[in-house]
Amino acid sequence: MKLCTSLLFMGLVSMLSFVASAMVVSNEVGALSTFKEAVYEDPHMVLSNWNTLDSDPCDWNGVSCTGTRDHVIKLNISGALLRGFLAPEIGKITYLQELILHGNNLIGTIPKELSALKSLKVLDLGKNQLSGPIPREIGNLTQIVKINLQSNGLTGRLPSELANLKYLQELRLDRNKLEGPVPAASTSNFPSNMHELYATNANSTGFCRSSLKVADFSYNFLVGSIPKCLEYLPRTSFQGNCLRVKDVKQRTKVQCAGASPAQGHPVVKPKHLSKAEHESKHEGGSKPAWLLALEIATGTMVGSLFLIGIFTAIQRFNNKSSIIIPWKKSSSEKEQISVYIDSEMLKNVTRYSRQELEVACEDFSNIIGSSPDSVVYKGTMKGGPEIAAISLCIKEENWTGHLELYFQREVADLARINHENTGKLLGYCRENSPFTRMLVFDYASNGTLYEHLHCYEEGFRLSWTRRMKIIIGIARGLKYLHNEIEPPFTISELNSNAIYLTEDFSPKVCMQPCLNFLAYI
Repeated sequence: MKLCTSLLFMGLVSMLSFVASAMVVSNEVGALSTFKEAVYEDPHMVLSNWNTLDSDPCDWNGVSCTGTRDHVIKLNISGALLRGFLAPEIGKITYLQELILHGNNLIGTIPKELSALKSLKVLDLGKNQLSGPIPREIGNLTQIVKINLQSNGLTGRLPSELANLKYLQELRLDRNKLEGPVPAASTSNFPSNMHELYATNANSTGFCRSSLKVADFSYNFLVGSIPKCLEYLPRTSFQGNCLRVKDVKQRTKVQCAGASPAQGHPVVKPKHLSKAEHESKHEGGSKPAWLLALEIATGTMVGSLFLIGIFTAIQRFNNKSSIIIPWKKSSSEKEQISVYIDSEMLKNVTRYSRQELEVACEDFSNIIGSSPDSVVYKGTMKGGPEIAAISLCIKEENWTGHLELYFQREVADLARINHENTGKLLGYCRENSPFTRMLVFDYASNGTLYEHLHCYEEGFRLSWTRRMKIIIGIARGLKYLHNEIEPPFTISELNSNAIYLTEDFSPKVCMQPCLNFLAYI
């Protein structure tokens, strides 16, 4: 009897332990699901198997668990070009040891909730489009060994709380917009021996107390001098700032005195060609036959792929993706969300007034397309080109800070594109009375390639010469978007609805990012 009771008790304990573990995993799975919901573009379908209904989260792409598969300890999704926000709920994966999201296109701020990850050893958010300050709460990651925040748009001062990270060995903050001094001042001169080193660390602040072996502060707007306790680092770790040093190349006085850190990204030589260089490249010299053949073949294959184009509203596609946007919340919930938006983000993009566009589009009566998300108007600017103006159909009370950040980020990204075979953004309209968000594009008068292939009798308007011109133009447009602009625009699918034709039948490839904005709001 006692034996049976003991066995029953042990079985009950095991069952309760299993249930408890399952509950913990359920909480972590919920956080991962929210992370996926905050991603609005996944060009490589990395998150395609993140299905809570019929799969084990430990088998999801980029997710690693403990040996007993009861906790998530690593999330590694690097180089996937994900576009979206970093969900604060990641902070609920309390056993997480490595968070690696390097080389994506995440926007927004770094959530302070990450400070709840007490077991985190690696935080790699480098090469994204994150903005705002580094949260002071990062100083609570007491087990952290590596932090990589390079190549973002982070602003503000380096938080002194980073001094709490006594195990920190690698810190990469280069190519941001950080300002102020390096928090590494010591109360004594640089130690000459190990005994003095320990004594110095006991009475020092900032990075002098850390175990840094690798650090990079270059291409920011840091001021002051290089702390003596960090002089063992390569001098290039401090170049491109506003420091008072003579042997390390710094920014010009004009950049340091006349431009605030928010007024421009650290100066890095662009990888893409200027417009003049690009034109001369195309005009100079004939291309080898194999390259022309390759372009033709590429263009032919492209025609069979599928992408819903930028002006989806013009087409009669009313089906919407079932995408969950976590920041579509009630007004009371939205007021609690703080979103940092760089006021200089759109300083080089033409901003039209609603009145200008109203006149150009004949009191918004010239409608050429519509959908539940948007209305497309055709217009003619005074003394300027014909335009297609996309007006977003969303009420002001449903417009969140995250959507505003996304809107401005997409406008800034689309404004970078300048090629004869891609859709051209002319500007935008952003007004709050009445609430207006519009995108203004160059108008393509000959409609879409789809219309010419399927809506006209036997496509009689497209001779073989025109078809060849369209194929080569599409290939050149894709080459530009994928290879000649930095960062690239990845178009994984394409169809004839996304190809617009000008009066002389030159093709315009319409970019995917704008579509995602229209579809998801």
